[in-house]
Parts: sequence; C-alpha cells; structure tokens
Amino acid sequence: MSDKNEIIADYDVLVKVEGLSKKFCKDLKTSLWYGLKDLVSGVSGSSEDRLLRPKEFWAVKDISFELRRGECLGLIGHNGAGKSTLLKILNGLINPDAGKITIKGRVGALIELGAGFNPILSGRENIYNNGAILGFSRKEIKSKLDDIIAFAELEEFIDMPVQHYSSGMKVRLGFAVAAQMEPDVLIIDEVLAVGDLGFVLKCFKTIDTILPNTAIIFVSHSMPMISRICSQIILMEHGCAQFQGSDVGKAIDLYYQRFAQNESNVVFDDGTINLGNIEILNVNYEGGIPQVEWGKDFELDFKFNLKNQFEVPIFNIIIFDKEQRPVALLEPNNSNDNLIIRKSLLCFTIIHKNLQLSKGIYSINLSVAQRAGSPLLRINNVLTFQVLHEKEVWQPFLLKVRYE
Repeated sequence: MSDKNEIIADYDVLVKVEGLSKKFCKDLKTSLWYGLKDLVSGVSGSSEDRLLRPKEFWAVKDISFELRRGECLGLIGHNGAGKSTLLKILNGLINPDAGKITIKGRVGALIELGAGFNPILSGRENIYNNGAILGFSRKEIKSKLDDIIAFAELEEFIDMPVQHYSSGMKVRLGFAVAAQMEPDVLIIDEVLAVGDLGFVLKCFKTIDTILPNTAIIFVSHSMPMISRICSQIILMEHGCAQFQGSDVGKAIDLYYQRFAQNESNVVFDDGTINLGNIEILNVNYEGGIPQVEWGKDFELDFKFNLKNQFEVPIFNIIIFDKEQRPVALLEPNNSNDNLIIRKSLLCFTIIHKNLQLSKGIYSINLSVAQRAGSPLLRINNVLTFQVLHEKEVWQPFLLKVRYE
C-alpha cells in the first residue's frame, strides 16, 4: 500500500529541478575556445570543476524546486536575473552545465514572441506543427482546431503566413496553442504583456480552468499577475534564488524594494524655491524605503527654501504607482491653509487620514507654481514609499468598508 502511495505522490510531481546551473561567456571567441576544451574533456572522460573561468558568469546558479499538478511557480526578478535562461533550460532549448531536470507529461511553452512558429507557414499549419511537437495526433489536433482559432480570435487571418502577423496576433496564437492543448506543464514568459487587456483577462480565465490539472511556471514583471495565480515563488538575482517559498507576498515586497528608486529628477527649476527636505513621518524603514501600513495616516513633512520673499505658492503632490501611472493627487493648498514663510523658510506637513492605496510601491512627483500659474519647480520621483498589506490586489485602491 505504501509503495502505491509513493508512486501516486511521485507522479503528481510534474517538474523536479535539482541544482540547476548554467554559465555563459561574455566573449564569443573565448566562448568557442572553452566549448572546444569542454568537448575534448568530455570525450576523454575527464571532468572540470564547476568554477568560473575568465570572462564567464553564472546565468543560473544552483536552482532547485518541485512543482506538482495544480501548482503555479512564479519567477520574478530584474532583467538579466536569469529567468528566461532558466525557462529555456526547462524547455530543452539549451543544456545546463550542472544539475538535473525531470519533467513528466506534455510541455506547452510560450517563452518568446513567435518561438516555435515557422514564419512562412500559415497560422493553421503552425497549429498542426506545434500540436505534433507536443505529441498529439493529427486527429486530436483537428478536434481542437476550431477552439484554438476561436480563442486566438484569428478566424480571418488563420491561413495567412505567420510572418505577416502582428506581435499581438502571435501572442494570441501562441497562447491558444499552448493552453488549448491542455499540457501537463505550461511555461509562460513575459510575452503576455504584449497582449491587450481583454485578451490577457481571457488568458487568466483559461489558466484558472486548466490549473487544477496542470503545473504552470509563470514569469512576469507584473506583481498583481504573479500574486493572482502563483502558489510558489522564486525571486532571482544574478542567477541565484534570493528568496524561494510559498510566501508570495514577502517575495513581492523584496522585489519592490529591489526596484525602488530614491534619486530625484529635477525637471524644471527657476531658482527661486528649493526643496530642502521631504520625509514621511511615523513610519519604519526597510532597505532605506519608508513603509506605510494600509489604513494608517499618511503624513508628509516638507521644508522649502525660498530665495525671494513672495506669496506662498501652490503645491501639487502626485502619487504614481510602480508602473509610473498617476493614481492620486493630494489636494493642493489654498489661502485658508495658513502657510507662512519665515526667514525664507516654508515648512508644513500634509496629513491624509486612513491611507487606502493597495499594497505596493509608489513614488511622489512634486510640482510647485505661483498662484497665477507660472511654474517654479518640478521634481519627479522625489520620494519612494511602500504600502504594506497582507493582500496583493490588481486595483490601485483597497477601500475600507463595513459589512452590516
């Protein structure tokens, strides 16, 4: 009985990666020389230590994980962190230098725009080719053909050569083939970012449908997308796993901290007013980033130096999300706010009660103008802060309510 349970449990593990590593060389000529040496040493039966040689670097280093049916692994990290290299190894496009991969069942992959398509063949012919690569018979592909074409919304263009498809059309066709064939393992890279919002939502609805019977590996720079479907996560940095586990929210927090930018960017300055200091009050700092708890008061403290005595200008403070979309404007000051310039110094605090921005990282843009409208100062990304909450949501606001 125990042997049977072990077989079932082992079968459920569709992807098993053990100590996977891959190194590349920065120089082509040196890379060819190393390749020749490795070929000779491989033929002779000798083995070299897994140490980096001059001009080499680890694109992927000691990555290990198990993925069962019904689980989704999210891979996050900055460009060049090793995510795409790892996916190409898993899909068999490149060989690792060390480690072992065990994948059971059919693998559907959407890792590069147009990858796997023959550009001179039509969309219909490419569907048959990709299905055959996945191990489906022509009869099985034909039974799914209409659903694939309908999902990709390419009825009018399915017999046109793929080389004439737009990037969005290629993504639609690629995802339709990869998902509608219902593979055991589905690998998805950032290519979904090319699709329009309506198609992306349809993709996630399909992912929700097939996930119980599939193991999914998903790469994205969109943290709401990652948090929506992923049950496990790996944060990669320079080829290594900086964080790995089931706490998706913690990994996303670390990702946000990694990408925070504290450098200000002065866009316009007429020289009459300078920002002396900006600070968020009553908060903790993590990695140099102020962290504001959702539902707490948001208190911004400003100090400005004025070279010439004049009336108090108008301050516009705009909050941007991580994707640099403006999500909120703090109400500008007016003549009733009793702001006073003392000895060329203007100090004030802005208090916003019960902050309800959803979890994530935000930046502040500052614009200062005379009451007549003439600009005095504009600074982008003057401050970065992080909103803490246990839930990651798509929407920019998580509004507090009471159910009665």
